[in-house]
Amino acid sequence: MSRDNQRVILLVEDNPDDEALAIRALKRHHIGNEIVVAHDGVEAIDYLFGTGMYAGRDVNHKPTVVLLDLKLPRVDGFEVLRRIREHEATRLLPVVVLTTSNEEQDLLNSYSLGCNSYIRKPVDFLQFSEAIRQLGMYWLLMNEPPPL
Repeated sequence: MSRDNQRVILLVEDNPDDEALAIRALKRHHIGNEIVVAHDGVEAIDYLFGTGMYAGRDVNHKPTVVLLDLKLPRVDGFEVLRRIREHEATRLLPVVVLTTSNEEQDLLNSYSLGCNSYIRKPVDFLQFSEAIRQLGMYWLLMNEPPPL
């Protein structure tokens, strides 16, 4: 198994267009990591903690980075981030909030809850693609993750 296959990206995104753009941008920049997509906060929590539709998943295989939208159905991104940070097994996971929100309170809340980075999604595909490329380069290649 190659190193890239071990370094999973958890993309938590409910908008199919933004999901497709993110995946397209990652592939365009030759970021070959496995991408697991959760379409709402419940799916993200289930994936991370091996519950619900992901019951039985090896939770020791954690994503290298979580790309987290804030405005999600069922359970919002703030609650997902809160749950990630309150559990010993996931509290050090790198979480990048990737959102269209321009609300200052969302920015403050995200950092207060422990996000590692907050990025506003650019509207233009080329800008969005470049933002994803930089995210991938930093979090998957340059960043030194905490030991398991």
